[in-house]
Amino acid sequence: MRNVTLNNGVEIPILGFGVYQIPAEETEQAVTAALASGYRLLDTAAAYGNEEAVGRAIKKSGIPREELCVTTKLWIQDAPAEQNARRAFERSLARLGLDHVDLYLMHQPYGDVYGQWRAMEELNREGLAKAIGVANFYPDRLVDLILNNEITPAVNQIETHPFFQRTADQELMRARGVQIQSWGGFAEGRNDLFTHPLLSEIGARHGKSVAQVVLRWLIQRDVVAIPKSVRPERMAENFDVFDFALTDDQMAAIATLDTGKSLFFDHRDPAMADWFAKRRIDA
Repeated sequence: MRNVTLNNGVEIPILGFGVYQIPAEETEQAVTAALASGYRLLDTAAAYGNEEAVGRAIKKSGIPREELCVTTKLWIQDAPAEQNARRAFERSLARLGLDHVDLYLMHQPYGDVYGQWRAMEELNREGLAKAIGVANFYPDRLVDLILNNEITPAVNQIETHPFFQRTADQELMRARGVQIQSWGGFAEGRNDLFTHPLLSEIGARHGKSVAQVVLRWLIQRDVVAIPKSVRPERMAENFDVFDFALTDDQMAAIATLDTGKSLFFDHRDPAMADWFAKRRIDA
């Protein structure tokens, strides 16, 4: 497994396992299978409602804690955000059954972002969160956060897939010392990704599936990927992407698929800000 080094020296695997939209009752079994397949980076969130199941799988695995990289995320907190963010973190930690997380992300760029970030900085200083970062931040919001706070986010987890490649965003993050991490790497199958002619042709040339081609494309771009599956055979397939490499021509061909637009929603849309302002979770 290849690791990437974050801006504070913490290392994380470039390929992990995500549990978004996996029902809580299926999560423990899925994470157990993922760990058996070799995954050591696990990505969950308070908003997913499955932190406890992730924690049970970790405990039962017997894998030494230092071999695992566990990520969870802070949901939008009402004022006073600093106190509420710490309480939310403590609840996440209790649900996971851990004494620290390796990466703690601010899940959405809304609410009292700066109060939340100050709380996260303190958690980082105390060693409770080995690294802290954000998710779904567009470049203007990311740079503003960096300029007005002491700690630069280690990671920005954003929608990144062949149809929305975020190349310019990645270059800005690289210049600022922020690691890009992909969510939605398979675009949830939209735009017929799994049967796309170009991706299928490239896969055939390497004896690999479209999913493997997409993951390899992300890895060669130095993008951390966290694919999700509940099928052990698919987990193993997704993990088997370190024995081949895409050519420069193939990488260039995939670059032509970029539409420059989200296939889900735009966090800069005022309607989305309104929707998120009304959504709270018991965290």
